Amino acid sequence: MLEAAFLWEWAEFAARWLHVITGIAWIGSSFYFIALDLGLRKAHAMPRGVLGEEWQVHGGGFYHIQKYTIAPDHMPDHLTWFKWEAYATWLSGAALMAIVYWVGAELFLIDPGKADLPVWLAILISGGSLAIGWLIYDALCKSPLGDRPTALMLVLFALLTAMAWGYDQSFTGRAALLHLGAFTGTIMVANVFLIIIPNQKIVVADLRAGRTPDAKYGRIAKLRSMHNNYLTLPVLFLMLSIHYPLAFATQYNWLIASLTFLMGVTIRHWFNTRHAGKGSPWWTWPATAAVFAAIMALSLAPAFGPFDMAADREPTPREARFADADGFDTAYGIVMGRCAMCHAREPNWPGTAIAPNGVLLETEADVARQAREIYLQAGRSHAMPPAAVAFVPADERAVLAAWYRAGAAAE
Repeated sequence: MLEAAFLWEWAEFAARWLHVITGIAWIGSSFYFIALDLGLRKAHAMPRGVLGEEWQVHGGGFYHIQKYTIAPDHMPDHLTWFKWEAYATWLSGAALMAIVYWVGAELFLIDPGKADLPVWLAILISGGSLAIGWLIYDALCKSPLGDRPTALMLVLFALLTAMAWGYDQSFTGRAALLHLGAFTGTIMVANVFLIIIPNQKIVVADLRAGRTPDAKYGRIAKLRSMHNNYLTLPVLFLMLSIHYPLAFATQYNWLIASLTFLMGVTIRHWFNTRHAGKGSPWWTWPATAAVFAAIMALSLAPAFGPFDMAADREPTPREARFADADGFDTAYGIVMGRCAMCHAREPNWPGTAIAPNGVLLETEADVARQAREIYLQAGRSHAMPPAAVAFVPADERAVLAAWYRAGAAAE
């Protein structure tokens, strides 16, 4: 039988796979063109209007690339646009967010210990904040700050820090860092969709109509491209952070998220400077290491959020359904014996400092809250617990599966 949990799990896997594939394509082309643009060289007898050129070798072939200051005198018949990678990355990411954090809002998005939000309001904040964030960012870029890139970057860093704190006050720690990544990724894709590509289309239309394109469109697009360049690495860190509770499930997770943007700047500065042929600013590496050390130190602060929620708090309707389902008492005993040594507020398994993935399985409310994950990880598959930690016989896994189905049938 294909239960809903089974289908949603594979839908999540498919969306995540697509998201990773398209993200690789987008980031790869972005990094390539940044390096190409910075590595352009002047040469003798270049065509009129050419800013620079680059010779490259790859895969046994040689490539000769030229970049025009604004555009060539006429448009070639074939013109390749680099945009679909960005669009597909955002669309697949939005689908993944909906599958994991909207459909699973009670489990992965809402933290009653911080803000006991109804599902509809949590989803509204989740999606609405991405749109509002873009509007604020776009307004800042179009303000006089747009002519002062360094000042603008400092203001944007303050905005991102404020959003990190706000998300953490509203959602689970895992959702907070994921949403900050989505917030930043939305800005990057909107730069492509609403600014960079439209400006390039204006230039193309001018050329085909015999008009001289205005250089301002290139300058505007270059500013947004620069932002995308520096924001890419922090977004990757934030997306990966949801697998590491020392990043998302500690007291200063919002500050950890903010500091990742500083590391993104220092790392990209080193590569950008190298690609431009201006030397190797080695100071960026110890600076990056120092920021990362600060992040590690912040992760040692006491955990909060779901780790501090009272065991006797009022259960949510979903938790109550699974706690009242047939077989819960037996399932709870199995989880206590097989899982709680690691998935505890103070794990007692050697080498485990914090519950894996921030999943707690100590109280009845904990187990009821994680019913779907227990079913998928230990009932439907043998993913948990690790074989070297605890052996779970087939009949106990069957009990966990039967309990989940009983609770799901009541939903």
